[in-house]
Amino acid sequence: MGTMVRVLAWALAVALVALPVVAVVNGWIGAERWPLRVLRINDGLEQVDTARVRAAVLPHAQRGFFAVDLAQAQRDVARLPWVAGVEVRKRWPDVLHVRIAEHVPFARWGDARLLSTRGRLFAAEGVDVPTDMPRFDGPENRIPEIVALYNESRELFGTAGIRVERVALDARGSWQLTLSSGTDVVVGSQEARLRLARFARMLPRLTGTRVEPLTRADLRYTNGFALIWGDPPAPDAARAADATANPVAHRSSTSVSGFST
Repeated sequence: MGTMVRVLAWALAVALVALPVVAVVNGWIGAERWPLRVLRINDGLEQVDTARVRAAVLPHAQRGFFAVDLAQAQRDVARLPWVAGVEVRKRWPDVLHVRIAEHVPFARWGDARLLSTRGRLFAAEGVDVPTDMPRFDGPENRIPEIVALYNESRELFGTAGIRVERVALDARGSWQLTLSSGTDVVVGSQEARLRLARFARMLPRLTGTRVEPLTRADLRYTNGFALIWGDPPAPDAARAADATANPVAHRSSTSVSGFST
C-alpha cells in the first residue's frame, strides 16, 4: 500500500512538472487564450510619462497572462526617466499592475542631471528644474560629502537670510560656494567647515557697513579673509587674486578682514 502511494505521488509530481511544457507546446497558455486586457498604472505620477510606460510594457503584455515576463517588464520600465523604483504584477484573469515610485529631486548635478533625495543621480529629462534648487558639481563618489557640506552651510548662512545656491568640489578637493547674495566663496581644501563657520559669523558685520555688494570672499588665509567688493572681477583679475600669496597685497577694490582666534 505504501509503495503504491509513493508511486502515485511520484507520478503526480512528474505530471505537474510536465504540464506547463505540454501547455506551451500545445498553445494552451498563449496570449490568444489568456490575453492581458487591462493595464493599471498607479496614480500620483508627476514626471513619469505614462505613455512611455505603456509602450515599455505592451510587448510583454502581448505574451499573455501565463507567458508574460514580469522581471523583464520591470527592468524595461526602470530605464525610463524619473523612475526610482517599479513593481510589475499580474492579477487573474487579465490585469497587469504597474506601480512606480518617482525620483524626488533634491539638487541639480552639473548641467544635465539631478540628485534625488535618496542620493541617486538621474537625467533631468522633460521637466523645468526649479530655479531655487541648489546646484552641485564634483566627483560622483563624493556625493555624501557634498550634500553634508551643503546642509551645514545652509544652516550657517540661513540665519542671515542667505541661501547657498551652489556647492562645487574640484578634483583637487578644493571647495567653492555661491551664495544667493551673489558672493562667490573660495573655501579651499583645508578646514572647510571651520572656515565657513568663521565667515558666516562675521558676514553681517562685513557687509553691514558697505554699500557695494560683496562679490568674492577667499577664506584660504590663516588670520583673515580676502574680499572683493563691487562688480564681479574680470577673469584675469580673479586668477590674479587666486595666485596672490600675500593677503594684504590686493587691488583697490579688495579688502582684507582679520579675525581673532
